[in-house]
Amino acid sequence: MSTIVFILPFLVFYLVMIVYAERKISAFMQDRLGPMEVGYYGLLQTIADLLKLLQKEDIIPAAADRILFKIAPIIIFVVIFAGFSVIPLSAEWPGAGLQTGVFFLLAIISLDVIGIILAGWSSGNKYSSLGAFRAIAQIISYEVPLTLTVLCVAMFNNTLDLQKISIAQSGNLGLVDWNVVQMPFLFVAWIIFFIASLAESNRAPFDLPEAESELVAGFHTEYSGFRWAIVMLAEYAMMLLVSMLGAVLFFGSWNSPIPGALNGLVWGVFWLVLKSVVLTVLQVWVRWTYPRVRIDQLMNLSWKYLTPAALVLVIITGFWKLWLS
Repeated sequence: MSTIVFILPFLVFYLVMIVYAERKISAFMQDRLGPMEVGYYGLLQTIADLLKLLQKEDIIPAAADRILFKIAPIIIFVVIFAGFSVIPLSAEWPGAGLQTGVFFLLAIISLDVIGIILAGWSSGNKYSSLGAFRAIAQIISYEVPLTLTVLCVAMFNNTLDLQKISIAQSGNLGLVDWNVVQMPFLFVAWIIFFIASLAESNRAPFDLPEAESELVAGFHTEYSGFRWAIVMLAEYAMMLLVSMLGAVLFFGSWNSPIPGALNGLVWGVFWLVLKSVVLTVLQVWVRWTYPRVRIDQLMNLSWKYLTPAALVLVIITGFWKLWLS
């Protein structure tokens, strides 16, 4: 409950800042200014865009299934938002405290495919339906290597509890106690996890579900105004969720990188948020660096390379634990 109380206002603030940051980062990388007119240095541009979306007309196509069309964006957002409930923010804020927190998180965010297929199919638009099918194929395919990399961490720490995984990385050695340092092979696992998380979040170069140049926004083509904003909010929330999960599993969670210093309730939240924001900015950086892949390249990468590599890492982790025991 404490995590949800913290995340809800933070998520609103994060949404405003990450949209602004993405525009500025992309502008910097492409040697242009980005938003400059609304507010000092364009700081109010995102707020202006949100106000504009709230005022737009809510259009529902005549051929759409009105009930499913309305609830689909809510399903997408709610299941992602529920995933934050098991994220531990500090030693004092363990989140929901589920012993199977990892399993719950992976299971609950997998339900967003239901919202996506409902959004595409209920639109009454065959192109939206095709976009939904392509999105689901992508998400399901990349859940396999992502889950296998998470399994590596669960095997290494002998638990599915995210708080216990965090505690296992605490100590007096700072970042030396982190999983990626304790077992170097987990850094390779994190790379696979990061690539798969880009596909799970529909981020470039795996943003095929929203490839505007090909699908005119894919499964949510027919959405407008606030409902479209909810879909985008869910995408950015997913970016933060997988970044927090990556920080918890691989990079020390809420633990300080400085040996024996800067620990506690406030510092724990600070370190987890800082690590998550850095990983989120890395996702933005990747978007404006690499071109979009084709659908066949997308599937080949998952099934021919990432999944076999993740399986090998699971085997290596098993032997590593046997050797340590």
